[in-house]
Amino acid sequence: MPVLPVSTIYPPLIKNDWKRQLAEAISSPAELLQQLELEHLLDEHIDIDPAFPLRVPQAYVQKISKADPNDPLLLQILPSLAENAQTGEVDPVGDLNAMPSSGLLHKYHGRALIISTAACAIHCRYCFRRHFPYSDARALSSQWPTTLEYLKQHPDIREVILSGGDPLVLEDSKLAALCRDLETIPHIKWLRIHTRLPVVLPARITPRLLEWMQHTRFRITMVIHANHANELDTDEMIALQTLQDANITLLNQSVLLKNVNDNASTLIDLSHRLHDCAVTPYYLHMLDRVKGGLHFEVNREKACNIIDNMRSKLPGYLIPRLVIEEKGKDSKTAISNI
Repeated sequence: MPVLPVSTIYPPLIKNDWKRQLAEAISSPAELLQQLELEHLLDEHIDIDPAFPLRVPQAYVQKISKADPNDPLLLQILPSLAENAQTGEVDPVGDLNAMPSSGLLHKYHGRALIISTAACAIHCRYCFRRHFPYSDARALSSQWPTTLEYLKQHPDIREVILSGGDPLVLEDSKLAALCRDLETIPHIKWLRIHTRLPVVLPARITPRLLEWMQHTRFRITMVIHANHANELDTDEMIALQTLQDANITLLNQSVLLKNVNDNASTLIDLSHRLHDCAVTPYYLHMLDRVKGGLHFEVNREKACNIIDNMRSKLPGYLIPRLVIEEKGKDSKTAISNI
């Protein structure tokens, strides 16, 4: 794979201040609502001190329409009192039973997932790991040698997936060191990074990030998490096209969310926008039934109808696969009918 000089592929339009933006992320519901001219919501159904705290960078807030309580981006991040009155599961996808080493998940043949960090740039209210015991399950800790040894002893593992939290909140030096350690294991061929930062904090896509990615022997796939076309504005498009120009394979997975994207028109717009950004629609996930997130749930019949509608209006390569993750299964379950 040819390595391009970073100066030729990195457009100077995204300010390289991602650490400052991350540090200045909003954590107060009152502050967020005041900025969006929605202070009256504090007296209605908003949790002003949620157990799963609010966190959202300004780069994302700026894409939310002011004075609109039903904005689809706002609904993804605003803590609701409905979260406190729900059933659901704290481990909806069975992570804790698939952890042979601290922070290492081995659910599926041929690939393993590393919980690289507990931190995220944004706290999505539907997050399936909102209850995950990160303090007891960190791969990049004293257990890292054990994790590497496990990977060495399993030659069927060809792909390692970095998840979290969000791996791109880590320093490039730490990510590069992690990558170098994995490169010592010959049977690992591919590196996949699951991240929402190109969508919520596009300034994170820096020359230094691109540099270590271009100097690894791994073929890198980046799976972003965009749920609505409004999340992908000019800076996000620049960041994603820059990654694509650096030979990073880009896929998107969305979560089907009530009142956010639970109609064909919205998801068709998202597929069009992803294509403009050089990203292939990959998965449309049914909601993981996490405690605190069930108010986003869409039933299977409606989900199938949405996908059928999309098939009638889009080319096949722009239609994501509708899937659900079920505990104990050896892969995600594709949904093709009710």
